[in-house]
Amino acid sequence: MTIEEKTAQLYGLWAGASADGAEVAPHQHDMDAPPSLDELLPHGLGQLTRPFGTTPVDPALGALSLLRTQRRIIAGNRFGIPALAHDECLAGFAAWGATTYPVPLSWGASFDPELVHAVAHAIGSDMRSVGVHQGLAPVLDVVRDARWGRVEETIGEDPYLVGTVATAYIQGLESAGVVATLKHFAGYSASRAGRNLAPVSMGPRERADVILPPFEMAVRESGVRSVMHAYTDTDGLPSAADEALLTGLLRDTWGFTGTVVADYFGIAFLKNLHAVAADLGAAAGAALTAGVDVELPTVNAYAAPLRAAVAAGDVPEALVDRALRRVLLQKAELGLLDADFSPVPDALAGTDPDAPDAPERLRGTVDLDSQRNRERARALAEASVVLVRNDGTLPLERPARIALIGPQAATPTAVLGCYSFPVHVGSQHPGTPLGIDLPTLHTTLAAEFPDAEITLAEGCTVDGPGTDGFAEALRAARDSDVAVVALGDRAGLFGRGTSGEGCDAESLALPGVQGQLLDALLDTGTPVVLVLLAGRPYALGRAAGQAAAVVEAFFPGQEGPAAVAGVLSGRVNPSGRLPVSVPASPGSQPSTYLAAPLARASDVSNIDPTAAFPFGHGLSYTTFDWSEADIETGAAPTDGTLRLSFTLANTGERAGSEVVQLYVHDPVASVVQPVQRLVGYLKVALEPGERTRVRVAVPADVTSFTGRDGRRRVEPGDVELRLGASSTDIRLTARTRLTGEVRHVDHTRALHALIERAG
Repeated sequence: MTIEEKTAQLYGLWAGASADGAEVAPHQHDMDAPPSLDELLPHGLGQLTRPFGTTPVDPALGALSLLRTQRRIIAGNRFGIPALAHDECLAGFAAWGATTYPVPLSWGASFDPELVHAVAHAIGSDMRSVGVHQGLAPVLDVVRDARWGRVEETIGEDPYLVGTVATAYIQGLESAGVVATLKHFAGYSASRAGRNLAPVSMGPRERADVILPPFEMAVRESGVRSVMHAYTDTDGLPSAADEALLTGLLRDTWGFTGTVVADYFGIAFLKNLHAVAADLGAAAGAALTAGVDVELPTVNAYAAPLRAAVAAGDVPEALVDRALRRVLLQKAELGLLDADFSPVPDALAGTDPDAPDAPERLRGTVDLDSQRNRERARALAEASVVLVRNDGTLPLERPARIALIGPQAATPTAVLGCYSFPVHVGSQHPGTPLGIDLPTLHTTLAAEFPDAEITLAEGCTVDGPGTDGFAEALRAARDSDVAVVALGDRAGLFGRGTSGEGCDAESLALPGVQGQLLDALLDTGTPVVLVLLAGRPYALGRAAGQAAAVVEAFFPGQEGPAAVAGVLSGRVNPSGRLPVSVPASPGSQPSTYLAAPLARASDVSNIDPTAAFPFGHGLSYTTFDWSEADIETGAAPTDGTLRLSFTLANTGERAGSEVVQLYVHDPVASVVQPVQRLVGYLKVALEPGERTRVRVAVPADVTSFTGRDGRRRVEPGDVELRLGASSTDIRLTARTRLTGEVRHVDHTRALHALIERAG
């Protein structure tokens, strides 16, 4: 291959599918003007960027457009190599007409990896059916500061929860034949003050023990085939130029064999933002040296600038060859290099895509929002709704008059995250139909309570300063038996929303005047049921202790309103748990439950960072009893396993699920540790009166941490195993001990404590 042909496999072209089934067209973006296909095709093309996620297009015509483009790419280069097509899939396949699922923060709230796996398989199946090969998900960033706008894209504030749920998602996506992409590697979520793409200044132990474990778990256990570097720099070293991270750790230590792709424009950012490269050729060399194989989203540094740097001897051609080998191996794995490869996707099988009337005949024939998809979306939404507070008002007992108040009450997109298609792309095409049915909380509440008189009052907008609607809202509340108050976020991009990429928050007070409206409604004396449709946790002020109930739903997708209505009526027994702490004060961030002793409340500071509602918290409409604990192994060597069991019983009158959470507390360690951290969990469904024995096995490896010398170690000494319904609601504590010598462990260590039903 010539150097032009080699580098052509290392970049993409951002090209949206045509609405009439014609070939894709280059997407005009904020960076350099994109070249045309005619300019690129003689040398080939590595990737097609977001053919479905760039503009609204009928799915069948999008598949036809992609097919015709692939044929042209194959015919246009002398080796007949197709492009690999990728798209976003963070809250479902980001395509017009595709099901919108709950955002990843809701995945975490479900504490149900098996359900997340099923959803991911459905998403991957839809993507592959129309010719897409790679999905840019999931996000494995661990929340460190909830002011960060991309919290909605994360799974939570605990590395073990993030790792297990993300691994399940990856396995589901990969099982459908779609390459999953870990992002953002590594440390993006720890940016200073929660500002998007701000510097990261964490130490090596925080990085090793909080940020990296989810990625390590995914690489070891999920079969993931791609990793995306982070935009940020850590202690002055950009991830895109970090050879120790992208090659030394990821490949040489963890054994990753797939492709590393750039976050969009991330290689150029080495010059434009980080200023560690003088020009695009130097940026390309730095990224290739570090281990970035593919430049996304479009042609830039890895084209002419890289070729010039190779010709000048500044970048060894062997680095190009190394990346090329990885790219071609992945295309071979996908079957793209097979002699009998056909670019016709399953969705168009049995059709004649070359017929003159193909576009009109195919329009509307591909369904990306099937009944089965919606059932999975509904199941995940129901499993992720968190009942945060309840004084007994919920479930509502046939109220005659309901006041439904707030900016989220009748807004169809109130349940959608930033990367859902209607928000991410559809918002730029206001005249285009949404493509899916998006019921509002108002419509679903009316269906859930058909005999109730429901009075609707917006009260205020999500983030505007106006209070003109307060009077109508207060009047509606006073005239009703209960006030359901729907508040929260508007997802958007780069300041166009209150949650989402580039929509960071100065504080964790509810946006706009929503907090004022909530306080005024609490003063009416009518019971207030607060429903939050949001992308991050917010401080709730007086409502944390005075609202009749608080229901948290993190952008639960198109089936979210029905799930929330079901929780309010009692049709759904809530089983979600908080994947992030809900702060008591809007200004006490950054703070997560993974706090060392000095990060907790003390007599030497007037600021109390204690959460109003902690990580892992969530209520049910039934009750559970934890009893009969048996410590089967009171002591074990540092290479052994601690074992215990207990009885869990549903002591209420209806079926429900308890989330058994296992935390480790290390009373004395050689370096400062969080007071406790999650090492295992299990969602247990029980019928009324049903009892089950739960068995727990804790390998000593899961107590390990990074020591002073940078090596991971298991230390002898006392260990507390805490079993609880949340990080602060500990029901059983087993005081155990590890014996023997300090034991150093590596990436082959055990990662999981086993929690299982024993009958």
